[in-house]
Amino acid sequence: MSNEIDFDEILAKYRSDPYNYVDICAPHTGVVNFIVERGNGVDAPGGEWNHIPGTGLFAITRENNQKTIHAPIAGIVSEIKAELDGEFVEAGEKMLTIRHPLKKKEIIEGILKEVLYLFPAPETAKFFFSMDIQSRIDKKGARSVSVKPGDETFTMSLMKRDTPVYYSGEEGVIHSIYFKPGISVPQGEPLIGVCGADKLPLIRKVITRVKAEWDAM
Repeated sequence: MSNEIDFDEILAKYRSDPYNYVDICAPHTGVVNFIVERGNGVDAPGGEWNHIPGTGLFAITRENNQKTIHAPIAGIVSEIKAELDGEFVEAGEKMLTIRHPLKKKEIIEGILKEVLYLFPAPETAKFFFSMDIQSRIDKKGARSVSVKPGDETFTMSLMKRDTPVYYSGEEGVIHSIYFKPGISVPQGEPLIGVCGADKLPLIRKVITRVKAEWDAM
């Protein structure tokens, strides 16, 4: 992360296309029957624990077993392969795309992911902060906790075996946490976003600028 952030370029990108496009694919082989059409609005999972499924998108039938695939996010069906309705499809084939309008919080999170140093999960596994790091977070909050290369920062739990994970990346404070303890994180997905202490004012400027820009829109 450089000391200069091109706010105008970053904000212009989000202003011109303030959406996230989520492709929904067939989870396995089978015959597909669409429930929605292009242009339909869909809802994300709801309820206190997200226990209410999102809008049904399509059903896929294999060996007389039918499974309904639900929307993971709210938005509009912007693209759909209607020609596949009633057809046999392969696992992983794209069925439709949901265009999700980004909220201000999501835009800030997206920009932060561009300007922070993101430390990725080395393997698909469950992660926890090391006891030392967790203790410091509990006492002072994550943004008061600094990490440097070589620090034992996480415990990775995989196949009932716990392994220490050592931080490698820019020295700085833990600005953002992207995982929940005990919930599996796919390999390569960020665990934390780290910001050099001298760059925190720039990060605050990003957040302030985005809030001002979007409140004015």
